[in-house]
Amino acid sequence: MNNSEVYQLILEDLSTSVLLLNSDLKLRYINPAAENLLDVSGNRVMGTDISHILRETEESLQSLKNAIAFNNPFSKRRTKITLANEKSITVDYTVTPIASSTGTDLLMEIQPLDRLLRIAREEASVFSNQANKTLIRGLAHEIKNPLGGIRGAAQLLARQLPEEDKEYTQVIIEEADRLRNLVDRMLGPNNLPNMVPLSIHEVLERVRLLVEVESPNPIEFIRDYDPSIPDITADRELLIQAILNIVRNAMESLERCDDPSLNPRITLRTRTLRQFTIGTSRYRLTCLIEVIDNGPGINEKLIDSIFYPMVSGRANGTGLGLPLSRSIINQHHGSIECDSNPGNTRFSIHLPIQQ
Repeated sequence: MNNSEVYQLILEDLSTSVLLLNSDLKLRYINPAAENLLDVSGNRVMGTDISHILRETEESLQSLKNAIAFNNPFSKRRTKITLANEKSITVDYTVTPIASSTGTDLLMEIQPLDRLLRIAREEASVFSNQANKTLIRGLAHEIKNPLGGIRGAAQLLARQLPEEDKEYTQVIIEEADRLRNLVDRMLGPNNLPNMVPLSIHEVLERVRLLVEVESPNPIEFIRDYDPSIPDITADRELLIQAILNIVRNAMESLERCDDPSLNPRITLRTRTLRQFTIGTSRYRLTCLIEVIDNGPGINEKLIDSIFYPMVSGRANGTGLGLPLSRSIINQHHGSIECDSNPGNTRFSIHLPIQQ
């Protein structure tokens, strides 16, 4: 391997986003981390003007031109930039002029602050999830023991009562069973995942069909799949359950919407991300699954606690679906997060493709 290949390999494995611009501010190089951050394909944007990739202000564009004209490096901290897809991100970036055979190029190194904040949130989420599990298991033990005693006593009492008086003991038995099942659901799956190679799109199609059958009203499903995504290693049934809980929530949110002009819509989107960090682990290739609905959104008072048990935005909700989904995704070494505004609620699931 020659020096050029070594340098190329280093650039492609960097977690820092790197762009190289020529003297006309056209893109000469972009590494995989920058493609992920800016949500672009390097092959498609190569040779295009930087303004087509980043919606910079006139002041920022002038700073780039000055860097070329006066060989003046500069840095910007906590700067909001708008991507071509209208998404805004907060970054630090450094611009360094370098001499090339065609004149002066600009090396841009971009550090996404949103990513660091997301990693911190994921670490806090994992810690919180473990604390919740410990608390719930302790509560489950304290609840299930007396429930067993209540159920047993009701069964003994039923044997001594005439048939016409057994109705009330049967209610006690059924309610004890219901509470026991509720506790079991809070604890989540007991068995280890059956990890096998599978297509994420086959899982999403199964979920879509299940929700279409369940929904009392027609909902438009938009399938925005990346067909190049390779198989992931996962437990099929658990993954279906995790995503089904999220899509069901979206369906129920759309059904509660009072806007008669709303065209209920759920988007299922998949993408691949390279050199992506989940929690404290960095993966060469990951799968992004997004579930997006155009419903009324999640109450801002609940958004930070929706993955905690017993938290629900519905009067008759158990608040167990999303915590179970997070538990399953965590079992797959993945992460899940939510961003919600009226008309746009997005659940994003990241799963490793290459362990």
